[in-house]
Amino acid sequence: MRKIVKQKEITSQELCNAIVEGMQENKAKDIVVLDLRGISNAVCDFFVVCSGESNTQVDGISNSTTRHTLKTINEKPWHIEGKTNSEWILLDYINVVAHIFYKDARPFYDLEDLWADAKRTDIPNLN
Repeated sequence: MRKIVKQKEITSQELCNAIVEGMQENKAKDIVVLDLRGISNAVCDFFVVCSGESNTQVDGISNSTTRHTLKTINEKPWHIEGKTNSEWILLDYINVVAHIFYKDARPFYDLEDLWADAKRTDIPNLN
């Protein structure tokens, strides 16, 4: 008889933490977590925003984040946008959305100001 093993339900907070760790693996800069759970009509629970120093690093952060979340919590993005030019890559995990910006593009979109009502957590850069 085959035993069925039920996979543990991952919370949006655990997913958010894994995304931050994946970003840190590739030396992402200025990581900010925006907790949207207290905002009515928010599109998800968390935004995780970071910057890369080059288009190559932005792509690398995206790959590192995707690989880390799959390896540690068995989650992969439902949808990915922006891989063609690597100026703003969006990893949509449904409850958590990761935004990986090329450093010069990030101020133009200014997501942190757009979602200023969210609880903001600045993650220290790893050296």
